Amino acid sequence: MVSFEFLLTSAVVVITPGTGVLFTVSTGLSQGRLASLWAALGCTLGIVPHMVAAAVGLSAVLHAGALAFQALKLAGVAYLLYLAFMTWRDHTAFSADPAAAPMAPLPLVGKAILLNLLNPKLTLFFMAFLPQFVSPTDPAPLWRFGLLSLIFMGMTLGVFALYGLLAHAFRERVLGSKTIQNRLRQGFAAAFAAMAGKLALSER
Repeated sequence: MVSFEFLLTSAVVVITPGTGVLFTVSTGLSQGRLASLWAALGCTLGIVPHMVAAAVGLSAVLHAGALAFQALKLAGVAYLLYLAFMTWRDHTAFSADPAAAPMAPLPLVGKAILLNLLNPKLTLFFMAFLPQFVSPTDPAPLWRFGLLSLIFMGMTLGVFALYGLLAHAFRERVLGSKTIQNRLRQGFAAAFAAMAGKLALSER
């Protein structure tokens, strides 16, 4: 069974503006709704190498004992606090340049894959966060890890696609208003900080 905590935290991670969201939104603004869907697909596929890299070392992590678990948890807390800090200070989170030249689907997907493939924070996310939701007594921990990863990828695809599809509708109101941009930025930062506090207080 997938916990509510996992779904909530994953939603916060996916929704928070980052390079993938910015790329999808800017593509939707400059090249239209269909292009934004290709961009969302590419960003989602770019998660796969990070997921595989994390899964390779998962078994060792789960059997390394309480000290390793605490270190892993601290890494997760530090990661979430880092994201909160970076989100808080990033005043260009919803900025986008709608003047980009049109791009064919295949190069567009390739560019989006490369964008996430070169994002080291995704590997840290899979290594430091997802294992918190995999019990060391689970008879098939790698299967569980894979399931959670696929759910995370599905949420990424859905949310990124939604960002792209709504980019035109929210262009005047969001991209044209510094006040709304700041409120969204502060809200995401606060959500990350809250998740860090919850993780810090969690027990194995």
